[in-house]
Amino acid sequence: MFIIIEELNKILAYIIRSNYHAEGIQFFTPDDFSQQLAYMSRPSGYVISPHVHNPVKREVQYTKEVLFIKSGKIRVDFYNEDKKYLQSRILCTGDVLLLAHGGHGFEMLEDSEIIEVKQGPYAGEQDKTRFIPTVDQIYIPE
Repeated sequence: MFIIIEELNKILAYIIRSNYHAEGIQFFTPDDFSQQLAYMSRPSGYVISPHVHNPVKREVQYTKEVLFIKSGKIRVDFYNEDKKYLQSRILCTGDVLLLAHGGHGFEMLEDSEIIEVKQGPYAGEQDKTRFIPTVDQIYIPE
């Protein structure tokens, strides 16, 4: 299963559930994203030719991050660029999340292990603006 979280035609995130399956290679992100996300399924014996990547100058304006839920269960809360709460999703072991735009926050619902990949070099606190959601923006489980 594959989910796109968006608001006003702007992609905020992609979620690839652990049970997602497809043949071949499937890129989810558009070519202009500074972080590319794909799923690949290849049969035994399939060969990817050895290669190196050439130096290509790129300009990155926003940090995009990919989270691999190694174990556990987390809730991710999605916010738009104006810090307005939009929705929440539960991620479990094996799920993958690419955060592209907008804001986000997390709560660990179980002991969790997460692997995070994002662009560098790390810019410290210049990289993000923290905020406290207003009372009407706090996730309330159904």
